[in-house]
Amino acid sequence: MSRQPGLTHYYIEGLAGPNFQPARPSDQFVPGNPLNALLVTPPFRHHYFVDLDGGRAEALRPLVADRIDVTVRDAGGALLDDILPRVRYDDYRRALCVLDPCGLRLDWNVVERAGRLRTLDLFLCLPVTDGNGGALWTRPGRVGAAERERMNRFWGDESWREIADHPVARDGAAGKVARAKSAHDAVADAFRRRLRQEAGFANVPDPLPLANAAGAIAGYLFFASAGNTANDIVRDTFTRYHDGRPAV
Repeated sequence: MSRQPGLTHYYIEGLAGPNFQPARPSDQFVPGNPLNALLVTPPFRHHYFVDLDGGRAEALRPLVADRIDVTVRDAGGALLDDILPRVRYDDYRRALCVLDPCGLRLDWNVVERAGRLRTLDLFLCLPVTDGNGGALWTRPGRVGAAERERMNRFWGDESWREIADHPVARDGAAGKVARAKSAHDAVADAFRRRLRQEAGFANVPDPLPLANAAGAIAGYLFFASAGNTANDIVRDTFTRYHDGRPAV
């Protein structure tokens, strides 16, 4: 993006926290997404870190206190009401946006706004199991009211419930319907179509399956963009981590 003259580039992170993780096999720790984003060269013009999870912004603030190119917000509504409106196409602004990588805390309105802006390259994760490993989208009759509400907010409406009754994969380009390999495949296929048809992202490559500690698919990492500039890079990366097995 930095090679495009006249454009201002932002980084938007939807799970703001230091997210230190152990660096295997040693016992050292490495920084998570927000701190890694600050190391990118050439740098982004500004970094917006938003705490969708709750409680992580305070841990991050001391680590970026001396950075004038960083804004930390601890309210999820800031994405929709303040930050995304800054990335306007007519103002020659673009952004790489990494949204909630796990759980069901995301609001579909944020995804749809990101797609309609036509200025964002977006990464987000669609979880297909809950914390106990139980299926989410394919058991609508066995989830509580609060969980259904969160799922509706994530998906944007209740159309996800149709997947439980008709678990098929559909080729969005050719309109060809084929039996899905699994119910999870059907969910991922439907969400990919939703990103293109409802949110308006022109390019949504096949997602990367993500495995839990037991090796079962727990979610799918999606990339969505208005253009095709990054598609080859993302496909190569996803392929490298998905050599026939779900990525951990």
